[in-house]
Amino acid sequence: MKRLVFLAVIAFLNLSCTEKKIKIQAYMSPTCGCCKKWVSHLEDNGFEVESVFRDNMRIIKSKYNISQEYISCHTGVIGSYFVEGHVPAEDIKRLISENPDIAGITVPGMPAGLNVPGMETVNKNAEYDVLYVRKDGSSDVWKHYN
Repeated sequence: MKRLVFLAVIAFLNLSCTEKKIKIQAYMSPTCGCCKKWVSHLEDNGFEVESVFRDNMRIIKSKYNISQEYISCHTGVIGSYFVEGHVPAEDIKRLISENPDIAGITVPGMPAGLNVPGMETVNKNAEYDVLYVRKDGSSDVWKHYN
């Protein structure tokens, strides 16, 4: 009986540890430190990240039709969605969970604050929005942070 309980506990622990990770490609400059910190944030939150280094990021932004008003330093791709800039992992998980008919989500520019993954360069939270971008290029607020 003890052996059966032991085997059940081992099986449960193995199942808990093999949680399927969400795969995302992250296109970034090879010299950008904040991009690498964003990748670490994703990995710490259960993502499997394939880092793809590019010297010319404009090609990637064009490929996914990300207009100038929405760009940041790096571009993630997950399924058919783009994830532009310092988007928190929880927003990407929501995107995958809800599966809306949009082009992607973005944090335009590079806001700095303790609540901006990869941009924790100032000792206070930033006020910023994660936007969702429709396929027609228009956008609205996905989540507001402050």
